[in-house]
Amino acid sequence: MINRDRIVKTFTDIVQIDSVSGEEDEITRHLIPRLESYGLTVKLDSYGNIIADSKGDGVPLLISVHMDTVEPGRGIKPIIDGDRIRSDGTTIIGGDAKAGLAAILEALESITEDNTPHIPFQLAITKEEETGLQGAHNLDLSMIRAKDAVVFDGEGPVNTITIASPTYIGFDIEITGRAAHAGVEPEKGLSAIRVAAEMITRLPQGRLDEGTTFNVGLIEGGYVRNTVPEVTKVVGEFRSQSLETIDSVRLQVKGVLDDVRKMFPEAKIEDHMHTQFEHYDIPQDDPMLKRIVTTLDSLGLKPHMRPSGGGTDGNVFRLNDIKSVVVGMADTGMHTVRENVSIPGLVDAAHFCEALIRKG
Repeated sequence: MINRDRIVKTFTDIVQIDSVSGEEDEITRHLIPRLESYGLTVKLDSYGNIIADSKGDGVPLLISVHMDTVEPGRGIKPIIDGDRIRSDGTTIIGGDAKAGLAAILEALESITEDNTPHIPFQLAITKEEETGLQGAHNLDLSMIRAKDAVVFDGEGPVNTITIASPTYIGFDIEITGRAAHAGVEPEKGLSAIRVAAEMITRLPQGRLDEGTTFNVGLIEGGYVRNTVPEVTKVVGEFRSQSLETIDSVRLQVKGVLDDVRKMFPEAKIEDHMHTQFEHYDIPQDDPMLKRIVTTLDSLGLKPHMRPSGGGTDGNVFRLNDIKSVVVGMADTGMHTVRENVSIPGLVDAAHFCEALIRKG
C-alpha cells in the first residue's frame, strides 16, 4: 500500500543527498542497495547510469527518471509546509526530478511489501540530464530491452502529460579582439565585450512566438578592469516546436554575426551551433499514450495534455525508437529557489507508477 509518511521521508532523505549534475556518485551509492532490496538486478552502464531489471518474462516497460539536480542544489534543507515541501529559500528543493524518483521508490516499496504480482519492467535512472540530457545520450541501449517508456520529469501533477517537445539549438560564440592598456593606450585595443554588446542587441530575445524562445544565458569576458578585453564568450539557446522557425532563427543569427563581422573586421568571431534535442509530437492514437491515459483514468485522475518548452530524456528515447511519454511528478517552480513539491501529488504519482507495473 502506498504510504504517505514513507514517501515524504523518502523524498526528504534523497534531496539531502547532494547530486548536482556530474556529481551523482553519492546518490548512486544510496540507490543501488535500495533497488536491490526490491529484488531488482542492478547494473551501471559505462557512463554511470543506473539500469535495474525486474524478474519476469516478456518485453519490459521502461520507467525512467534522472538523479541529478541543478544549482543551487547543495545542502538542501527540506521544510514541510502543510501539504507542500519546500527548501529554506537558499536552494532549490530538488523535486526535479527527485519527486519522480521518490514516487518510483514508493511504488517499488509498496509492491514489495504487498508481494504484488507485476509485469516485467526496467528502470533507467540517468545522470547529467540537466546539462543537456548527457546521461540519456550516453545510455548503453544494448542494456535496454524495453520498447515503451514512461518518464517522470514533467512539471505539475502526474496527470500532466507532455505531448510535444521542441527542437533545441545551443550556440557558443567566441569573440577575439585586441588587448591594450585601458588608461594608457585604449585606442590600440579592440574590446571583445564591445563587439559582443553590438551583437547581443541585434539578436532576438525572449518569447518569439507561441512555440519559440531565444535566450542569451551567459556572457564571459575580460580579465581586469584596466585592460581592454581581448576575449569574450557568449552562450545561448533557441528552441521551437516548428522546424521551419528553427531554420529561420538560425539564419537570423547567422545574419547578425555576418553584420557584426563587417562592423569589426579586425575582430575574430567564431560560432558553433549544436542540436541538443529534437522535436517530437505524440499523436492521440500512440499506444503508450493510450496506456498512460487508461491508467490515469483507473485512478480517477483526468489526463491533462500539453506541449512543453523543455526537453527530457524522453526526447532521446523517442529518437531511439523507445515510445516514451513524459508525465508530471508533483513539482512546481523548477530550477528556482521557489520550487516546491505537493505531498498529495507525490502520493498520486506513486499510485500511478504502481498501477502501471501491477499485473492485471
